[in-house]
Amino acid sequence: MQIEGRFERVARELVDDGWGTTNEELPPFKTTVTIDSAKSVIQRNDSPDLPFSLSLNAYRGCEHGCIYCYARPSHGYLNLSPGLDFETKLFAKPDAAKLLRAELAKPSYQCSPIALGSNTDPYQPIEREWQITRQILEVLAEHRHPVSIVTKSALVERDLDLLTQLARDDLVQVFISVTTLDVELARKMEPRAASPRRRLQAIQTLNEAGVPCGVMVAPVIPFLTDSELEQVLQAAHQHGARSAGYTLLRLPYEVKDLFKDWLATHYPLKAEHVMSRMREMRGGRENDPEFGSRFRGNGLFADLLAQRFRKACERLGFNLEDRSLATGLFKPPSRNGQMDLF
Repeated sequence: MQIEGRFERVARELVDDGWGTTNEELPPFKTTVTIDSAKSVIQRNDSPDLPFSLSLNAYRGCEHGCIYCYARPSHGYLNLSPGLDFETKLFAKPDAAKLLRAELAKPSYQCSPIALGSNTDPYQPIEREWQITRQILEVLAEHRHPVSIVTKSALVERDLDLLTQLARDDLVQVFISVTTLDVELARKMEPRAASPRRRLQAIQTLNEAGVPCGVMVAPVIPFLTDSELEQVLQAAHQHGARSAGYTLLRLPYEVKDLFKDWLATHYPLKAEHVMSRMREMRGGRENDPEFGSRFRGNGLFADLLAQRFRKACERLGFNLEDRSLATGLFKPPSRNGQMDLF
């Protein structure tokens, strides 16, 4: 912790995120956080591509700054850019736990696993201060409600007390996203996320504590990360992961131009190869929004990628156990407060 003036309203904390020395200089980066006065927090979807029907996002925007993030265009609904605004102009839902409790108490509520991290990372850096994700987990643990989590942050280790409590009753499944093992590539592509090494350590920490934690190799990017598919799975397996998934790079709306500009800046000699292969795997388009193919792609190269993933999982022993989360233990919050005591 860097000592500030005793009357200062803010303080800076050095955190070892696995990138090396905590004293290394990063480009100037300042975020603003605005209160999101949401009236409800559970989102519902009927997508056949998703393994969940309910999701919850504690934040809008994400400090991790992953150039490929499919959620970037969502900032357009706020009249903000999907580029730097998405990374720096964040929105937090401090009443999320309260709103969640109210929704769980509704007579019409049907228990189904709630996914955290479907749009923006629930453990992005501002969670250290705001602790909204932790408050949400406290409500879910109290009422024995199942939850799934996807993150690329080692901050998830902070909540081991709640996660182990949920895990004892098969109420939680965590996936940590590992896109690449190449530190230089990761630093350029995911500048403020935990390093690949640190993410692997988090996978090991959770599994050793009894919290089932798998790996998501996502997104797979042709000519940049696709050659590492087997190595990432191998490394995750060595750190205790026994479930795995993958998705092909998605480039919806403005993400296409952002990603192409990033490619031209950092990997100019590979840029056209990457986009050409993407078009081959997306039916001639740079993005495919269709159900059934948007996460996996189609065509020869998409089929080969799926085959590689399947064979690697078979060889390593991934996805052999049923990881269905329990829903029968759910205890709805009281709707009448202390009156239920009488």
